[in-house]
Amino acid sequence: MKNLLPLSFRRAVGGWWHHRKERAAKQALLRRLRGSGTTCNVCGWEGALFADDCWHPGTICPECGSQVRHRLLTAAFDHLPGLTMNEIIEGKRILHFAPERQLRTRVAEAAGRYVSADYDRGDVDWKLDISRMPEVPDAEFDVVICCDVLEHVPDDAGAYREIHRVLAPGGLAILSVPQRDKPAITDEDLSITSPEERLRRFGQHDHVRMFGQDFSDRLRQAGFAVREVTEADFAEDLQKCHVLMPPQPGQHPLATNQRRIYFCTAPPA
Repeated sequence: MKNLLPLSFRRAVGGWWHHRKERAAKQALLRRLRGSGTTCNVCGWEGALFADDCWHPGTICPECGSQVRHRLLTAAFDHLPGLTMNEIIEGKRILHFAPERQLRTRVAEAAGRYVSADYDRGDVDWKLDISRMPEVPDAEFDVVICCDVLEHVPDDAGAYREIHRVLAPGGLAILSVPQRDKPAITDEDLSITSPEERLRRFGQHDHVRMFGQDFSDRLRQAGFAVREVTEADFAEDLQKCHVLMPPQPGQHPLATNQRRIYFCTAPPA
């Protein structure tokens, strides 16, 4: 029977069955997490708990998949003077690298001009190497958003320079990276190419470094004024309600237990 059915039909049925199982699993998860006390500030889902990720329990929104970094940035957009959507995104020229579905629509709708970019994704406006962007003129954008990208980039120093170059004077880069608690110094070795060794050393098979707490120093050396935003910038009830930090610290030595969003301002003209 299998050989009598066209391959396209078998693929379509297989895809339908896979999505059906995914939907059923999601609905079961949503039922299990029903309750109150936790709200995703990205999509509005409410429940007793968030779902678990591989290193932290209770950190993933079961509805939209938001992680701590998405909700932390959203909290800044919603609550922090000087960093609200109206002040830094509304009507501005935005370049968004590796755009997350949790943030993309809201930023794009508020922007005056919105350009998405990535090195190898097909669902973006521009294909760009963030460490070398000759296609982009100087001072072309008011804001560059780049969350959890730089750990994949071999020439991160080149990326900082290029972000600085394409920003208008006084422009803003919004950055985040995974960072382990200790030691403070970034661990990197570009000679490591084995996916297995990268996973062991840097936490993911396609990472080329694990940042330490010296990330802000790298940004300042590139000429930025840096403001770090953590869960401590918000009231305790918001921290708990939106889960702006893991409820329990991850025990893995590479776990990022305190997320930071870096708001980096380029010098004025």
